[in-house]
Amino acid sequence: MITAEHKMEYYQALLDKKSEYEGIFYVGVKTTGVFCRPTCPARKPKYENCEFYETAQEALLASFRPCQRCRPLSHPNHVSPVVQKLVEAVETYPEKRWKEQDFDELDIDASTARRQFKKRFGMTFVEYARARRMGLAFKQIRSGQAVIDAQLSSGYESGSGFRDAFSRIMGAAPAKSADSRILRAAWIDTRLGPMVAIADEEALYLLEFVDRRGLEREVERLRQRTKSAIIPGVTAPIRSIEQELTAYFDGSLSVFTTPLHLIGSPFQKSVWAQLVQIPPGETRSYSGLAGALGKPKAFRAVAQANGANQLALVIPCHRVINASGDLGGYGGGLTRKSWLLQHEKQFLSNQRQH
Repeated sequence: MITAEHKMEYYQALLDKKSEYEGIFYVGVKTTGVFCRPTCPARKPKYENCEFYETAQEALLASFRPCQRCRPLSHPNHVSPVVQKLVEAVETYPEKRWKEQDFDELDIDASTARRQFKKRFGMTFVEYARARRMGLAFKQIRSGQAVIDAQLSSGYESGSGFRDAFSRIMGAAPAKSADSRILRAAWIDTRLGPMVAIADEEALYLLEFVDRRGLEREVERLRQRTKSAIIPGVTAPIRSIEQELTAYFDGSLSVFTTPLHLIGSPFQKSVWAQLVQIPPGETRSYSGLAGALGKPKAFRAVAQANGANQLALVIPCHRVINASGDLGGYGGGLTRKSWLLQHEKQFLSNQRQH
């Protein structure tokens, strides 16, 4: 049940278009008869004209129809036809080097493509297409083909141009890349908003909400510490975590089994090991975790290790709260933390009883 206090909170989130409230509530607008997601770009209604619902189904049952601007029945970052068309074009001819006239042939405005790709992937379309070309080139080099063959097949006539592009995308020049690691990054839509997953062919390295503060620094630190290049792509661990996230949000999965690659100090890893032992539907305090580690005075260090976790949900740092019962902090936002704890208490703890 949505309380009066929650209604005021949700209305403010609607005014501020806060992405962390995606999936938490929907708003029905009595004057227009439509219902929207929290980040809808449309003009905001007055408070007295709003009805709040926890699910889209509730809003539909209350006779509201879905907004045509924010499309509440789609994922929060629904792929536009322009983005979809361009991605398909890249996959059809990944070696292609795109020019202005190529956009004209597809009847797509180049600036629109640039803007929509930047919003969706954090890079322009040209950068996306270049990363795809370079990924194929790197695969060829790793399989034993000569650098010159990879250079030509990826559309570069100039060796220096190929080397510069390779360095810019991969973080290393081709001649020095025989032993370097490639990590793939993929966008995963979830009920609580989009997440980014980074993995190699064996394990998951990072899983975070896209709007987490400081995510760019996290990714850069990961790249530097692993001496890796991070490019768009999908691997078996990414496919695995996407399936598990779907089951988790459906309330049918409580334990993640996707292989993980943990990067941290021995103390941090010991804290993370304690986190995965917290059953769904339950919480622990920072001081309680410190005590379980045999270091009762190290609760601040435990809190720091908790904040350094780069595998949201899988290593459940959201299950740690203050000893007073307050939620404490959470990189994905306290609204998400509250929702996750309630979700696990309501659905996943029941699963353990059967």
